[in-house]
Amino acid sequence: MTPETSSSGNVTSTPPEDDTAHARTGGTVPPTGTSSIEHAHDTLNRVISNVESVLSGKREVIRLALTTLLAEGHLLVEDVPGVGKTSLAKALARSVDCTTNRIQFTPDLLPSDITGVSVYDRRSGSFEFRGGPVFANIVVGDEINRASPKTQSALLECMEENQVTIDGHRHPLDTPFMVIATQNPVELEGTYALPEAQRDRFTCRISLGYPDQEAELAMLDGHAGHDPVAELSPVTTTSEVTELLRTVRRIHVSPELRRYVIELVSATRELSELRLGASPRATLQLMRTARAQAVLSGREFVVPDDVQRVAVPVLAHRLVLSGEARAARQSAADLVRQLLRRVPVPRTRDGQR
Repeated sequence: MTPETSSSGNVTSTPPEDDTAHARTGGTVPPTGTSSIEHAHDTLNRVISNVESVLSGKREVIRLALTTLLAEGHLLVEDVPGVGKTSLAKALARSVDCTTNRIQFTPDLLPSDITGVSVYDRRSGSFEFRGGPVFANIVVGDEINRASPKTQSALLECMEENQVTIDGHRHPLDTPFMVIATQNPVELEGTYALPEAQRDRFTCRISLGYPDQEAELAMLDGHAGHDPVAELSPVTTTSEVTELLRTVRRIHVSPELRRYVIELVSATRELSELRLGASPRATLQLMRTARAQAVLSGREFVVPDDVQRVAVPVLAHRLVLSGEARAARQSAADLVRQLLRRVPVPRTRDGQR
């Protein structure tokens, strides 16, 4: 797969492989019934191992990124420069044989540079729409908070409705569609804080953190003289990912667990430490990510551990702390963890908590 660079130098794109890629990546036609969970589990483990060859020691982060893809959501990777945010996004995109575009967000980037623009065609005497880099299965937005809020808002409709509206015409996006955005901490120079509406559209927010010494030593050996991301080959296909999404939608969630999810999200709206709690969209996405976690664990049903495992990355970035909470140096993640200890955990019908 060879990248293509636009004249502006801001966007790179990777075309999809031909139909023979399905056999080359080891993919098979997914079976139906119970065995579809086993097939999904095997496929996802291949993706995790593929990405882990680039980011050693970050299996849980990779798992969360893959969970977001299965939940049909979008991922925000926030951390200091140089810890592998873009490498994670590119490695996940390369592990799936699909169309991928990369956008380098800069202060002079315009909304039309992302969504596309209508161009007048003299020969036909009409306007012709030329889609921007958002028309891909996986869109990697690098340093999203270096662009202006006006440019950031160009992704709002894309991320919520999987479509772009230009000059009154609706243009649907590809399926599956996922935005993987990286951002630097807002304290760094030249950054714009993402507005609440944009943060709420990201299903999960994760941080990589610094690697331990063993992982950093492995990085020195693995990156010597070559780029391991560029050498990655896809291990699954777009059709397989689409089938995985259908499998996730069929995962069973008991009424008790549905109530548990609602109680967790509702509790954030009652905390005095918060100026803004989690939205109903957060409830939906917490449920979807719990289903995805069940598939990653090889189960056909959700257990409370699935919900608790994703609660912090799904909820924390949506919460707005009060002035008093910020002064007391409290974090949204800590408040979610407190709620997980406080809200009663239901006992499911199979006796698990």
